Amino acid sequence: MSDLQQRLESRHVNMIAMGGSIGTGIFLASGYAIFVGGPGGALAAYAIMAVIVYFLMTSLGEMSTYKPSSGSLCDYSNLYVGKSFGFAMGYNYWFNWAITIAAELSAAALVMNYWFPHINPVWFSILFFIGIFIANLFSVKVYGETEYWLSFVKVAVIIVFIVLGLASIYHQPDFGIKRWTLGDAPFHQGWFGFISVFLFAGFSFQGTELVGVASGETKNPETNIPKAIKLVFWRLTLFYILSIAVISLLIAYNDPRLATQDNVHMSPYTLVFSNYMGTYAANFINIIILIALISAANASMYSSTRILWYLGKIGQAPKFVTNLNKHSLPITALILTSLVGSVVFVSSFIGNGVVFTYLVQISSLCGFLAWFGIALSHYKFRRNILPKLGGVGVLKYRAKFYPWAQIISMIAIVLIVVAQFVTLGDHYNILDFVMIYSSLILFFILYVGHKLYSLR
Repeated sequence: MSDLQQRLESRHVNMIAMGGSIGTGIFLASGYAIFVGGPGGALAAYAIMAVIVYFLMTSLGEMSTYKPSSGSLCDYSNLYVGKSFGFAMGYNYWFNWAITIAAELSAAALVMNYWFPHINPVWFSILFFIGIFIANLFSVKVYGETEYWLSFVKVAVIIVFIVLGLASIYHQPDFGIKRWTLGDAPFHQGWFGFISVFLFAGFSFQGTELVGVASGETKNPETNIPKAIKLVFWRLTLFYILSIAVISLLIAYNDPRLATQDNVHMSPYTLVFSNYMGTYAANFINIIILIALISAANASMYSSTRILWYLGKIGQAPKFVTNLNKHSLPITALILTSLVGSVVFVSSFIGNGVVFTYLVQISSLCGFLAWFGIALSHYKFRRNILPKLGGVGVLKYRAKFYPWAQIISMIAIVLIVVAQFVTLGDHYNILDFVMIYSSLILFFILYVGHKLYSLR
């Protein structure tokens, strides 16, 4: 067999995209976002980012419905922008999710240290790594079911949190509105606070584009992909924005507990659930965070494997990476991706926290580059390709607000990438600067290298 089989159902696709997007960004970093930008700054930043993600998702939906592909972003970049751009985008996206496996497993090992502080975290990384490898080793439907139930637990907890949070707000004086008028609220630190939160919001929403990768193995993609994109976008938007709103009305933005991102006791979810669960709240939220991280690592393994398989199929990676097993899974690509993901084990030698910080910085910028690729590919598709195919009449699903949605998205992403240095603060060295922009540097090296090689 030379192609992947379409065995994923609509519910699987929904949860695959959500599984890659719901993680520590909502369970831990949401409180920190309010601490940095104030209630108004955090809510505005997440709302604006949600609009940009909506533009990107509809662009991806139009291309994925017209031409379903497990190559997704790199496929469309190849076809509609150029082979060198597609080559760089493909390896950027593969590297992004392969590295994210390591980042998520590093975080999962740190979470386990909460209960087992005397055990070397590398053993937990190995255990989780084997688990997600096995989940991706069998039929894609097995992977889909695994991801579905992991994501289902996360979604259920967020819904319960919002319901309990709204109930708590009801019992607050003036429904907690006074917390929006403390100090320099609602926009704490002005533009600096807003821009910083805007970066957090972008990191939090990354992973929604996984629905495009899954399109190549989805039943009835013309129907299920547009449906999945609409549902995933609205669910993520409601989850994040409602969570931010609930937290901001219950906890003051200057509460020092929100300043901590690496302690489950200080998670805004723990602080709210503790009113109903007492001392068990921290254990409960820690379990949910662990599930979220394993789910995200699982989705990362899936997507990076499919991207590498696609690169081999179009001749931009060695042909042997296209080998499929009896379940029509790209087994060689899975093994190679797993080897890259196993860089997490290096953390046992140089310190888990150090590795995790660098990996998150690298993978985050990779994600923004991928988003830029979606917007540019769709812009080029509509402008240069679609008129030759008969115009918008041939499309089963049409993205809205072309071309302004794509132009606005590209401008916003460029501003986000340029503003990355804001997170470094006033004191940083050249290594910090290089690490935070390493993904962009690698992208240009791949692009220029492929261009020069093509000219030979």
